Amino acid sequence: MSDKAILLVEDNPDDALLTIEALEANRIGNKVVVARNGVEALDYLFCRGIYAERNAADLPVLVLLDLKLPKIDGLEVLRQIRADERTHVLPTVILTSSIEDEDRLKGYALGANSYVRKPVDFDDFVQAAGQLGLYWLVLNESPFGR
Repeated sequence: MSDKAILLVEDNPDDALLTIEALEANRIGNKVVVARNGVEALDYLFCRGIYAERNAADLPVLVLLDLKLPKIDGLEVLRQIRADERTHVLPTVILTSSIEDEDRLKGYALGANSYVRKPVDFDDFVQAAGQLGLYWLVLNESPFGR
């Protein structure tokens, strides 16, 4: 198991479990930290609130970000990630069920590295998660090194 975490920002417990199972099915060994809303995601990234004791240098290797989140939506989370010098190059993939062109365009305009629609079918979802994991965790050269 890699010591570099994936931050999964997902408010739907079923989708979070499905994503974790899909990553595991593809032998993605990274620990997955789940944030259930935008505030929790930002607290994790910037070591605030319940994450105040977390090592700020220990950034996740990847953020999988849903858009429709309580408290602070995914686009605002992305804006704050890109606005902070500590996280502005953090690989961030929007993983959403949204089919709105406006969401896709805003996501890219705010600096998303990729925009992936969640497949409805479990087997398709497992395949998509495997491709995401292979690319972002194996092939991609992280801005933070290995």
